Amino acid sequence: MMSPFVIVIFGATGDLAQRKLFPALFSLYQQGKLGDNFFIVGFARRMLTDLQYSQMIENELEYHGDKQWAKFAKNIYYQQGLFDERAGYEALINKLNTFDKKIGACITRLFYLATPPDNYESILHHLSITKLSEGCGQGSEKWTKLAIEKPFGKDLETARDLDLKLAQIFEERQIFRVDHYLGKETVQNMLAFRFANSIFDPVWNNKYIDHVQITYAEKRGVSKRGKFFDGVGMLRDVGQNHLLQLLATVAMEQPTSFAKESIRDVRANAIKAIRPLASSLVATSVVRGQYVGYQAETNVAPDSQTETFIAMKLLVDTERFAGVPFYLRAGKQLRDDRVEIKVVFKQTCQLFFKEAGCPEIGNVLTIHIQPDEGLTLTTIVKKPGTKLLLDTAPMKFSYDQTFGSHGVEAYEKILLDIMSGDQMLFNRSDELASSWQLISTILKSWEKEKKQRVTFYQEGSWGPKAANELIERDGRKWL
Repeated sequence: MMSPFVIVIFGATGDLAQRKLFPALFSLYQQGKLGDNFFIVGFARRMLTDLQYSQMIENELEYHGDKQWAKFAKNIYYQQGLFDERAGYEALINKLNTFDKKIGACITRLFYLATPPDNYESILHHLSITKLSEGCGQGSEKWTKLAIEKPFGKDLETARDLDLKLAQIFEERQIFRVDHYLGKETVQNMLAFRFANSIFDPVWNNKYIDHVQITYAEKRGVSKRGKFFDGVGMLRDVGQNHLLQLLATVAMEQPTSFAKESIRDVRANAIKAIRPLASSLVATSVVRGQYVGYQAETNVAPDSQTETFIAMKLLVDTERFAGVPFYLRAGKQLRDDRVEIKVVFKQTCQLFFKEAGCPEIGNVLTIHIQPDEGLTLTTIVKKPGTKLLLDTAPMKFSYDQTFGSHGVEAYEKILLDIMSGDQMLFNRSDELASSWQLISTILKSWEKEKKQRVTFYQEGSWGPKAANELIERDGRKWL
């Protein structure tokens, strides 16, 4: 990002632009990673001047009086326009041309779609018919990039339609399908942890692993996202992308190299290997819940059946993980803010220490993704004293404590990788097809079985009772 570039943020007054993209861009600027010539253009429907827009961001992020922000804000511009009307795009062309003239060359253009998915088709259509997607000419289309946020479609059919539309306008090397959890430091660290440490690979299989739990928990509700979230739901918003990507980091095989396509290959293969759920199994393998009070949220239908909680039991049909269940859960208005993976190893100590009293749960590897990034390995130890009594003790690694930093923020990493053309941490079309195939089966089953209505749960709990029953039927429990 040290070379001149322009980033056009569609949906510039939305939550994603203000809470994620601008803090990431400003942080990169503070670190000296943006170079001297860059232009950030917000595109949205509100009537704002460049100054009004930059001040709106400043107020939202509380950067008042920050001298570095004042310098950074000089690079912020605004273009008013409607996503489905050509006039705004034509005006955007004129604005981008002034940047090219200032630099004296066609500069890299990144179009970032930070909008609800319903707007994708209109934006892509107008990028194509106005030739914005082709850069400013002279072969500059090779420097044009498109970033598009999840969810990528609403089901398998719409995901394929979107992929076809993207392919008609851009080459695959220009497309960056963003799942920001792949940019998390701990998710990336899984590659090093699994494949750089020889002590873990021999036990990373069904001979030693009993099961895997993945939790994505949020304390807050839908907040201001009711209009977007209602009708989309937790399965599409989090299950199809975040949860399955986290599953893939555990289940994937070792790549042949650490080149970007090799890693994308093994990640895609892991998702493809998830056993499809027959419609008859959806009712017993998937739980859908809704927190009490959701139907009274702003821009939510009063009789909405949109799920704010999901729990799933999935199997991965590979030699390594055959028979190992993956229990996934995600929800809003839960007891804690927590995103983590727990790899639960088989309990073997009872074979040798019956009289010492083995702990119910033995070795557990916890990958903390949010909020405190790091790793914890729970081991069985002897309690202090004259008798042989056993208990568990944690061995912890924290990014903050060890390195004094939790690393680069996810969106900082994402933006750097997009501008350098590194697609390793971005979804590929075959990954999406496999994940949507699984999710669409569940959605169709819910649609067919109207009686499978959401189960309500109290705010501040860990979801509906059925989520506990899902895992307890197998003689296990959520940790």
